[in-house]
Amino acid sequence: MKRNRAAPTKASDAAQASESGAEKPESAAGSPGKASGEMGVTEHLRELRNRLIVCLAALLLCMGAGLAFADRAVRALLATGEAYGYRFVYLSPQEMLLQYVSVAFVCAVCVTLPVALYEVWAFLRPGLKRNERVFYILTMLSGLAFAALGILFAAKALIPFMLRFLMTLNRESGAAASVSVQNYVSFLLTIFVIFAVVFELPVATVLLTQLGLVKIEWLKRARRVMIVVTFFVAAVITPPDIVSQVMVALPLLGLYEFSILVSALAARLRKPNPEEE
Repeated sequence: MKRNRAAPTKASDAAQASESGAEKPESAAGSPGKASGEMGVTEHLRELRNRLIVCLAALLLCMGAGLAFADRAVRALLATGEAYGYRFVYLSPQEMLLQYVSVAFVCAVCVTLPVALYEVWAFLRPGLKRNERVFYILTMLSGLAFAALGILFAAKALIPFMLRFLMTLNRESGAAASVSVQNYVSFLLTIFVIFAVVFELPVATVLLTQLGLVKIEWLKRARRVMIVVTFFVAAVITPPDIVSQVMVALPLLGLYEFSILVSALAARLRKPNPEEE
């Protein structure tokens, strides 16, 4: 009787073992994506949400830190105008506060931009080839460097000339120069943003040529047109002073020629390799 009871027990254990053994390969085969490290749509959306939260948190953190130094930044901007004889007034009780917020927001965006670019890089990195990763890093660093050069050029070269010329023109008219703080700060921030974007011309040109949307031959043939357009833009954004127009037009033309040179160099160095990951 003992042998008869033990036999079915062993048989049932063997059957359970065979069922569990059959389930393991099936479960392993049922999740090939996880085994290979791939992510589904839900995981991608979750990662994108997390990276957007990081960018928003960085923006808010930099905004809060910027508010602590906004008064110093506004005083520095006003001191630049006061050096040329401008006298500033505020026309509403909240005007100075709004300028602090505006300056803090612009500074926060500038500081958060590298963080946002890194988050984009980290999100796209798994799907990029090696040459695409290098190209993105170089583009990101070049874009930040040229934006900083544009702001530096506007602060050290363009704005002093514009303020000096406008003050000379106002003195000849006999009117007292009492400028609203809001108008003055908005004017300077607009100039900074414009030249930060304009100095991105080489980076944008390289991107467009690498994507095949623009050809280098087109850029070379458009030199004469660009000279006319550049001097027209310089005449619009600067006072009617030939010195200021030339000071703006020449760097823009230099950027255009530099864009052609860098685009041609990038086209020569580009060696597509389908085996690269």
